[in-house]
Amino acid sequence: MADFVQKYLHARRQEALVILDLGSQDFNGSYRPLLDQPPWRYRGVDMAAGKNVDIVLRDPYRWREITAGSADLIVSGQTFEHTEFFWLSMREIARALKLGGLVCIIAPSAGDEHRYPVDCWRVYPDGLRALARSAGLETLEAWTQWEDRPQYDNESNKWHDSVLVARKPRENTLRHWRRDLERWLVR
Repeated sequence: MADFVQKYLHARRQEALVILDLGSQDFNGSYRPLLDQPPWRYRGVDMAAGKNVDIVLRDPYRWREITAGSADLIVSGQTFEHTEFFWLSMREIARALKLGGLVCIIAPSAGDEHRYPVDCWRVYPDGLRALARSAGLETLEAWTQWEDRPQYDNESNKWHDSVLVARKPRENTLRHWRRDLERWLVR
């Protein structure tokens, strides 16, 4: 996530970005130190109240608590493997993003089962690209950390995380309306 912040957000340090962190509850660390930098407005989002949670979602697949087109950036690290229908959550991410908004998803491609409360998935770059495309997002990059990195310990290296960076395209009104209609029909 630090690499993402450096590459995609460093030049935007003076912008008042609205940043949502999906799966933000702090069990063994948080992205808040990287993203809660004024004038940015960081909001932790999770399914249960707890440390580092500002918004509690009642439904992971329909975010009534978050207005459409309200976020400049949504990040999610080590959450999608615990989300039974993560493709539905991805549609909510796309709905919540402003036009031109970014999403950064980090999810394991390997590692032991670690239920919280479930452990459903491991993800590869092709899957992340397909996920972005299904939500109407443009993939900027998708990759997996296949090799162990010396700056990480064995616990961190074993997950071989996959990373997606995508953008909500700026589109014409007709295309936007058609995609919203399709989402409504899917629901």
